[in-house]
Amino acid sequence: MARFTFTVIVVLCSVSSFVMVNTQGIRRSSNRNDTKQLRFDKKKGEFRILQVADMHYADGKKTPCEDVLPNQVAHCTDLNTSAFINRMIQAEKPDLIVFTGDNIFGFDAEDAAASMNAAFAPAIASKIPWAAVLGNHDQESTLSREGVMNHIVGMKHTLSELNPYDVDVIDGFGNYNLEVYGVEGSNLMNKSILNLYFLDSGDYSTVPSIPGYGWIKPSQQFWFQQTSKKLQKISKAPGLAYFHIPLPEYAYFDSSNFTGVRQEGISSASVNSGFFTTLVGAGDVKAVFTGHDHINDFCGKLTGIHLCYAGGFGYHAYGKAGWSRRARMVVVSLEKGALGEWGAVKSIKTWKRLDDESLTAIDGQVLWSQHSSGSRRKKPIHRG
Repeated sequence: MARFTFTVIVVLCSVSSFVMVNTQGIRRSSNRNDTKQLRFDKKKGEFRILQVADMHYADGKKTPCEDVLPNQVAHCTDLNTSAFINRMIQAEKPDLIVFTGDNIFGFDAEDAAASMNAAFAPAIASKIPWAAVLGNHDQESTLSREGVMNHIVGMKHTLSELNPYDVDVIDGFGNYNLEVYGVEGSNLMNKSILNLYFLDSGDYSTVPSIPGYGWIKPSQQFWFQQTSKKLQKISKAPGLAYFHIPLPEYAYFDSSNFTGVRQEGISSASVNSGFFTTLVGAGDVKAVFTGHDHINDFCGKLTGIHLCYAGGFGYHAYGKAGWSRRARMVVVSLEKGALGEWGAVKSIKTWKRLDDESLTAIDGQVLWSQHSSGSRRKKPIHRG
């Protein structure tokens, strides 16, 4: 992204679309590469998600790093980004890796397909399921935006989709959802107890009178609303949303009401499409995770939803010399019954790890817990 922001505010209204469901939940795309069903771990009752934001991968060892210390310049390339992913995988052992856009930096990538192959290689080699959305730079090389997403969908071990199956009208490429099922052998083994939403937040405005970055369009919001509603009929599961460009509401925070740092402006779209209101209305999404602003890594709560940055991950991306590249972890934990059986989601926690000598973990916080969610109400007192 560029280091500037805009202040024009416009509210957009919804258009119609539709999505088909089957008896098990939301129908999957026919081109989906299912390596395995996502499921909570049986031993620990956890599901672990690693978020990688803004790799900005280009041509591997030929690509120099940006904004690093003078003693790092000579030996720093895209390969440092790959090494960081490998370190994170080994340290955190995620169940899913989510790449939230600007996976490659198109202007400096000679071949988009080759750059993506190299960028996602550590995830593929680990055989861990992974998912990706697009940023504003992915399509600036030798493939169109649709072409980039099609290439990602065809890669090994990915659960990414081009778009939802049987949706007639939807903007962008890379709008889809994933369901995470209960522990094998438990009463919830056939139900999704964590729902993950992925959306294409666009690249740049195509409306001449509106400057700046893209935004989540009404057709995407309608798909999200319908998907959320259908999933909640099956199970009242919490949800998480992942996309690239932050919402305008990220600007509502200051140092008094978030965890982490804000070191640059919020480079959201210059229009407010109302997606945050849509999220609040749906009621299931507890946290949103974005990238785009590399030296912001904060996480703050607004109207019941945490809005979180991951912080810049890639070395061929602007950053801040001496301020470590970083990644965000999310760990969703289940409640345990009196007989030791695993139940529904109990809590959602997050922290970040720095790409320093010891992969330092910082800024741990609870994003949501079952007992503080407000879902349990006291019984009314009846007076005779």
